[in-house]
Amino acid sequence: MKFPQTLWDLLPRGLRPAAAAPAARPAPVREPPAERSKPAAARLREAKTRPGSMQQRYDHVTRQMLVQHGLRVRKWRTSMSGIAWQITYRDGTIARLIEAPRPRGPMSAAVFLHEVGHHAIGFNTYKPRCLEEYHAWAWAIAAMEANGLNVTDAVRNRMAESLRYAIAKARRRGLRELPPELRPFDLPRAQAAPRTRRTGAPTRR
Repeated sequence: MKFPQTLWDLLPRGLRPAAAAPAARPAPVREPPAERSKPAAARLREAKTRPGSMQQRYDHVTRQMLVQHGLRVRKWRTSMSGIAWQITYRDGTIARLIEAPRPRGPMSAAVFLHEVGHHAIGFNTYKPRCLEEYHAWAWAIAAMEANGLNVTDAVRNRMAESLRYAIAKARRRGLRELPPELRPFDLPRAQAAPRTRRTGAPTRR
């Protein structure tokens, strides 16, 4: 004898409720054919330049600095090095020029802003030259913070390395007294940075 398993089994078949239809599965979300055909590198570049992206912020700061200080980029460098100089023509006009990497991250932004900083603080405003390097770096770090750009430990280490190089170079040229601002970056002679070219040394005029 078969016993009913549920209360519904006690009702005649005509009075039983209809079984609920199974829920439909959502259709899979697929990328448009045009998107699937794009290389991964192209998708990454588009993501970086979307509104609100970090690359958009770097681009905005770059344009703002060039316009604000009347600068022209002679060359976008592929290396993390830069140079700043100006040319005064016979009619008194001044061309303010830089070479630097295009800002795409904290380090390239710091190098770019360091070269802008030489123009912002003014050439020959600070002497000796190693002191000018310090103020150009200080200006760059302050500009990054003011514009919401990430100042990493690598950026601060690059600043310290560049200033140690500038100090060593100034001493080879006969510097006797080190400015107070540079004392935190001073190293014993035996530990001085090697003679390699770094950002901020030298700056052409």
